[in-house]
Amino acid sequence: MKTIFVIIFSFVMVQSDAQERIIHGIVTTFDSILVNGATIKVQSSKQTVLTDSLGNFSVGCDYKDKLKVSGSGFYSETVKVDKNTKLAAVNLKLKPGIKNKELALGLTRVSDHDKLNALASLDSNDIDFSKYRTMEEAIAGRIPGVRFVGGQIIIRGNASISGLTPALIVVDGVTTDARALSRMNPADVKSINVIKDGSSAMYGSKGANGVVIIETKTGRD
Repeated sequence: MKTIFVIIFSFVMVQSDAQERIIHGIVTTFDSILVNGATIKVQSSKQTVLTDSLGNFSVGCDYKDKLKVSGSGFYSETVKVDKNTKLAAVNLKLKPGIKNKELALGLTRVSDHDKLNALASLDSNDIDFSKYRTMEEAIAGRIPGVRFVGGQIIIRGNASISGLTPALIVVDGVTTDARALSRMNPADVKSINVIKDGSSAMYGSKGANGVVIIETKTGRD
């Protein structure tokens, strides 16, 4: 009887460790553009689900698990899930190149072909930012229609009666200004994304003149 009790107890412990729960999440690109039809694959069970039209998904996984998030035209991202994870928010990075941009835009609400030039991306996987001395050198001339005027970033076509108006700058999710760029080391930059034209309206009135989104490297990069 003692042996049987040990076997049953061990079985219960294994079952509790492998207990499954539901994780909810959202997939975006350029920080806030919703991605429809992105693929989420659970490492433990190999279950696969797709995001809905609002970028949302729900999936069953173990208390300690990994989710691989991917989409055509984007770099894949892996999310570690633990017992404290309640919401998985994933921001996919756009791969460079017109073909990848077309594939990626097909999964977002920015699907009008005329808006292809509204998104631009520079990534440290393709460009060595450390070879530039300043952020102005890293950005100006590398993204069409983006230039520096009087220390401000100006995106072509954004002007007012009073003159040129600067773009909104977001560094690691925090809104800042051009002065922060003057203190930034290009070697610390992971990616530079630019949203221009009407696509930047998701940032409200502050993004009316375009948005420059900069992500810096972390200890893992």
